[in-house]
Amino acid sequence: MQNVARFWIFCMLCVPLLLLLACCTEQDVEANAAAEPKPVRVGVMTAQPQAVTVYDELPGRVSAFRTAEIRPQVSGIIQKKLFQEGSFVGADVPLFQIDPSPFEADVDAASAALSRAEAEFVNAKVKFERAELLSAQKITSDEALNNATATLAQAKASVAEATANLTRRKLELSNATIRSPISGMIGQSFMTEGGLASSSGSAPLAVIQQIDQVYVDVRQSSMSLESLRETASGSDVEDPEKLPVKIKTITDKPYAHTGTIVFSDISVDSATGSLAIRIVVPNSENQLMPGMFVRALVPREVHSAALLVPQEAVMRDLTGKPQLVIVTAKKTSEKRLVELGPLIDRNYLVRRGLSAGETIVVQGQERVRSGQLLETLPVQPAPDTQS
Repeated sequence: MQNVARFWIFCMLCVPLLLLLACCTEQDVEANAAAEPKPVRVGVMTAQPQAVTVYDELPGRVSAFRTAEIRPQVSGIIQKKLFQEGSFVGADVPLFQIDPSPFEADVDAASAALSRAEAEFVNAKVKFERAELLSAQKITSDEALNNATATLAQAKASVAEATANLTRRKLELSNATIRSPISGMIGQSFMTEGGLASSSGSAPLAVIQQIDQVYVDVRQSSMSLESLRETASGSDVEDPEKLPVKIKTITDKPYAHTGTIVFSDISVDSATGSLAIRIVVPNSENQLMPGMFVRALVPREVHSAALLVPQEAVMRDLTGKPQLVIVTAKKTSEKRLVELGPLIDRNYLVRRGLSAGETIVVQGQERVRSGQLLETLPVQPAPDTQS
């Protein structure tokens, strides 16, 4: 009986101890589970090398491919204007007609003078042949033969002079019709019918400009040109200065055609450190007009295997230096300082600190600490429109 009582007393003492031990064990498990870090979910992308061209956006001015000032070569009264202002004219098309009457009279006079000189030449030739025959028969003196020879030579020279004068008068008559030297758009006429056109005048009668292709003149830093040659030396670009140049209109819209650099100045401006560059641009739609201001995207760097990262992936440390969050092989985070290049359509070009194939955090990096476990989700990079 006493043993049974002792047993029940022992059970009553052990049950609370067992319950207390169970509670402590459960709390330890919960504490350990709470202390174990959870992975942070982030958006990532893999850095892949790609061909990239970096541009300098420079202001430029449009000028005509060819410009011809229409000036008279002879003086006279304009009878007709043979074109419509602002229209296209072809090469050798008549533009103005100067009164041809004085020039026609000069042609007739020169033609008559040529006929007279030819008649005198025939007469001198006959006299020379007669004097030559008589001299051979010892009938006349050598002096008579010499005089006949000189007269024949003078008559021959007179024919040549009259022929040249007739040619000149005919040329003046043809110049009374003023023709277009090139094909292009003709502008305002500065002379109307009845006006006196002077060959010594300083003002042109009209101006023709060929604008089916145009020039865009810009100035680029000499350092940019040197940088272009350095980066292109390691790529497959044969001539970096022949790379296409993109054009933006005055409304900042992309132009449909690209241009080509055709001229770079041989000297650098000592005041600005820049040099003049001329770009030829197709203009079949006549969208670019001479005198218009545009913006030219001139190549500055060429990279055959550049690494681009989105702008939102870049963080700054306390000193302002750029850094990226790299995903290690163990799916943990690593903050790394990098050297950035230019910003290309919301993507930074990374010069140093990042290798091809490495994974970087693009979204959620502000919630990540160094060495923290990560849960990664792929993020599609933004398309690059300037490479």
